[in-house]
Amino acid sequence: MSTQDAANLLGVSMRTAQLWVESGVLPAWKTAGGHRRIARAAVERLVAERQAAIDPVATLPLAPSPPAPTPLGILVVEDEPDLLRLFTLVIQGWGLPIELQTASNGFEALVRMGERHPDILITDLNMPGMDGFRMLRFLHTLSSGRTPTDIIVVTALGREDIEDRGGLPADIPVFTKPVPFSVLEKRVKERLASRVSA
Repeated sequence: MSTQDAANLLGVSMRTAQLWVESGVLPAWKTAGGHRRIARAAVERLVAERQAAIDPVATLPLAPSPPAPTPLGILVVEDEPDLLRLFTLVIQGWGLPIELQTASNGFEALVRMGERHPDILITDLNMPGMDGFRMLRFLHTLSSGRTPTDIIVVTALGREDIEDRGGLPADIPVFTKPVPFSVLEKRVKERLASRVSA
C-alpha cells in the first residue's frame, strides 16, 4: 500500500502516516523509484490495535451462541387438499421451531414416518386407500425404541362411527372437525416445553 492508502485506512493524515513509518510503527520499504510501500497486513494490525485501545469490549471474542433447538417434527395426515393447506398455513404461522410434513392417506404417512420420525402425528380417520384406522393399528404393532409419537385424531366421524369401525386406543385424543387449532397449538407448545425441561 502507498502511504496515502495507509493513511486513509487508518483515518489519519498523510503526515501522521509518514511519521509512523519513519518511527517504525508502520514497517515499510522503498521502491526503486523511491516511493514508500507498506504491507497491508501491518496496516490492518495497527487498525486492530487502535480499535482495541479505544473499545476493548468490542474486541473480546463473542460467547458462542446456544445451539438452535431441534425442530419439533409434526406430520399432518389429511385427504382434503384445502384443509391440508389450511393446516400448513396455520401451523407455520405459530412461529414455533417446527418441521412440518404432510400426507394425504395412511400409506403416504407411513412413508413420511420412515423418512423422519415425527414427535406429533395429527391424523384424519376417513381417508381413501389406507385410512387412519388401519394406519394407527399398524403403528400400534410397531415396537421401536424411538421417542414415542404423540397421536392426535381430528375427524368428522362421531364417537359411534369410530366405535363401529373398531375404535381407537383410549390414550389417543379425538377432536371433531372443525379443526381446533388453538388446542393443537397448546399441545405443541407443551411438547416443546417438555423437551426443554427434560
